This record gives sequence, C-alpha cells and structure tokens, in this order.
Amino acid sequence: MTSNTAFRGIHVPLITPLDTGGRIATDALERLARDVLDEGAAGIVALGTTAETATLDETERHAVVDVCARVCRERGATLIVGAGGNDTRRSAADLARLAAWPAVTAALVPVPYFTRPAQPGVLAHFTHLAAACPVPLIVYHVPLRTGQDLDADCLRALGRLPGVAGIKYAVGGIDPHAVELLADPPPDFAVLAGDDTFVSPLLALGATGGIVASAHLATGRYAELAGAWAGGDLPRARELGHRLSALSAAAFAGPNPTVIKGVLHAQGRIPTPDVRLPLLPAGREAIDLTLRRLAGLRPLAHGR
Repeated sequence: MTSNTAFRGIHVPLITPLDTGGRIATDALERLARDVLDEGAAGIVALGTTAETATLDETERHAVVDVCARVCRERGATLIVGAGGNDTRRSAADLARLAAWPAVTAALVPVPYFTRPAQPGVLAHFTHLAAACPVPLIVYHVPLRTGQDLDADCLRALGRLPGVAGIKYAVGGIDPHAVELLADPPPDFAVLAGDDTFVSPLLALGATGGIVASAHLATGRYAELAGAWAGGDLPRARELGHRLSALSAAAFAGPNPTVIKGVLHAQGRIPTPDVRLPLLPAGREAIDLTLRRLAGLRPLAHGR
C-alpha cells in the first residue's frame, strides 16, 4: 500500500477549461497544472467532480489524463485520477485502464451512489475494486451526492482494506464520525479534507491534507495553511483558515465549478468561463465577490 505521506498537503482537482468552440483547451489545462504545482500544491486530481467529468466523452477523458500525467511525471508530483461509479464490474474495468499511465499515484473512487448498498455492500464493492486496480484507491465519501452516510467503524474497515490508501472526506461539515476516525485512523490511511470551507478544521483534527477546488485561486495560501497546521503555527493557521473559508464560501456560491471558472477567466488564465450543460456559467456578482475575497487574502497579519 502507498504510504499516506504521498497524500500529504493540498491537491487541486483541476477544472476542464473549454475554448470558444466548446472543446477542451489542453494548453490552458497544462498551464493550470503547472501553475498550481509551482505555487505549492502537492499534487493534482484529474477527472474529479470539478472537472465536469460526467460531461466528457472517453476521448476527452483520456486527453485530460494524458496532460496531467505528463506534468506530474515531469514534476514528480502526485496524480490522483477520478474513476469508477456505482456498478462494481464496470468500475473495475475503468480502474484497470489506469495502468496505461504509470504516473498515476491513486484512483479517487466514489462510494456507490443511487443504488445505495448497505455498508457491508460498500465494503464488498471496495474490496473487489482494490483487488483489480493497478494503483491504490482513495474512497470518495460525499453523502450529498451518493446518499450514503458511512459511520466511523465502516470508514476504518475501508481503511484497513489492502489497496485502500485514503479517503476524501466531504460530508458537508465536521461530524462525529470524522472526529472518531481522526482520533484513531488505520495505519497509513490518509484522510483528505474534501469540503473546501471545512479544510482548516479537518487539518486541525489531524487530516493529512485536502482535495480543494478553491485552491485553483490561492494555491500558495492553501499550502501555507496545511504547513501551518502541520508545523504547529496555530495563530497563522487560524487566520489563514478563516480567510480561506470565506473565499471558499464565495467560490461555491454557485454550482461547482462555475464560479471558479468565472474567476479564472477574469484573471486571463483560461480562454472562456464556459461550462457544459446542465450547468450554466456563474453570474457576475458571484465572480466579483470571489475576486474581492481573493484580494482580501493580502496582506495577512504578522507581516507575512
């Protein structure tokens, strides 16, 4: 199993930039990948929810992974790829294809959605997938999207499965199961904060890092946040945490990644703010608020 040290720090789940013709702007994607790594991200996530993966065809998904794998290979960075769904057999086939990219460090796989198996079924699903996958799995626990709320005992059981390296924890807050899990996690099991507004408190509780869409906009600050909690600089961590939480709240005022794309376009970092249906582009008010929150990150107190 990959040690959880591979998943420490901030990982940015990259958007999929589109050109004026609605095609993937691969040059812009590559620039984004290089930018976030240059600014302190430990790694990137390809084909996450933020990438609008459900709207990409197979050729487009391969193109995204090709770009991200090349950049991560050159930089020696962690690459996590979203894969799998609520059909165990089809998910195993999807995961097996990741062997085509040796740069892939892990696969981000959701808890089965819609069919909502009982917790023993969830464990059986991930047991089967871990045995078939060429890379370790990170369980994506997001009850808002899956309809599945897993307790701490189930989360620990998942963490003890051979081939499961961690969890993206995105339950919409800090719940008792997170507190219980982080008080006694399985050995070498990475807990990655997955709700942007709650990254700081989860790091304070002992999360190893985070998968943070808002970090497109302030990668260095999020990396500082993770470093401050890890290094015991509590005043710095609290101040950064409060400001970044406000930024994240603004960035998620519309469906992800509409506001983030709008801000990146306003900054000249991607060619259009476009998203694919059923999403619609973010309104100007949400973009402007996020830009103001972003500007408010500087200067910080303590002369830093």
